[in-house]
Amino acid sequence: MSWQRPRQVIALCALVDLLGLVLVAALVDLRFATHLLAHPEWLVPFGIAYVIFSWLFGSYTLLRLPRLSLVPVLVRLGCSALATMLAVVLAFWLLNLPVTFTLGHRRVQAALLLGMTVWALLVRLQLRHQVSRHQTPFPSSLEMAEQRQQRLLPDQLPEDALSVADVPWTNALSVERQLKRAADVTVALGLLLITSPLMALVALLIWLEDRGPVIYTQARSGWMGQTFQLYKLRTMQQSDPAAKANWTLPGDQRITLVGWFLRRVRIDELPQLFNVLRGDMSLIGPRPERPELETELEAGIRHYRKRHWMLPGLSGWAQVNAPYAGSLEEAELKLSYDLYYLRHWSTGFDLLILIKTIKTVLKARGR
Repeated sequence: MSWQRPRQVIALCALVDLLGLVLVAALVDLRFATHLLAHPEWLVPFGIAYVIFSWLFGSYTLLRLPRLSLVPVLVRLGCSALATMLAVVLAFWLLNLPVTFTLGHRRVQAALLLGMTVWALLVRLQLRHQVSRHQTPFPSSLEMAEQRQQRLLPDQLPEDALSVADVPWTNALSVERQLKRAADVTVALGLLLITSPLMALVALLIWLEDRGPVIYTQARSGWMGQTFQLYKLRTMQQSDPAAKANWTLPGDQRITLVGWFLRRVRIDELPQLFNVLRGDMSLIGPRPERPELETELEAGIRHYRKRHWMLPGLSGWAQVNAPYAGSLEEAELKLSYDLYYLRHWSTGFDLLILIKTIKTVLKARGR
């Protein structure tokens, strides 16, 4: 167990939360004779729901902060407990469960979730204490960023710190590369089948708003800087294709009413699944940028071209950790996450990013 690896600490916290659920359920059984432990078919979904809501409300990501403040922890744990209770009530009502379903009783839920909240609070405080004890006394800013923030600072990274040979993707015979491609095609096909009705409805709404084209194509830089045509559902007002490329900023007046919603939940990115099938993109990787903007980015940010060493992605480590880039400084921040992804890429890492992307979509944190 490495206390310097945030994902391992978060995974451990989730497992200890589930252990706490068993212990608290045993105490509730003694107090109310509810026989919760005798019904794992009730307790297991309850535990999974609690962990998912804890993840969505950020009670695990708090472990990555330098210090834990009691109020934010209690707020997030309280929201997780309340959401879990509402999920149980909804399931009780929709499935028309019998009164013998003791987990649906309000006093049982209250006791179980109160105990879980106290347990979870103590666990997070203890884990944060362990992380603090095992931290390097005086790490360099580069080491601190890589270990704690999981990014590589471009301005402090030596030129030879990351080479093409260090990136597994560049090996055409790599098993992980073949697995990544197979997963891209399989998942993209599945998502296209599932989301086709949604895309058709959204396309109609886009057309009804201003009678303009539904699909927007744009040249982007891909593998090793090669240009390809990226597909998106149009979210902005129509403009001259020859107009100068500009950053998209918060409150950008070019964004349409329908487009604002699509960008929040990232539905506008769905046509890029066709780019994935064509091999222009992967599901996970650095986001492709407009070639016109990259001239400025390459001149102002060290190591920028290295993000082209992997296929661009629908989502990526930078996308789930940093906001949309609207300036050179924000682009450098996102590159720091892209460089970390290049150095540490693995199938497991892609799966983690996919899970965090789902969380971002559910919270409608796009722009």
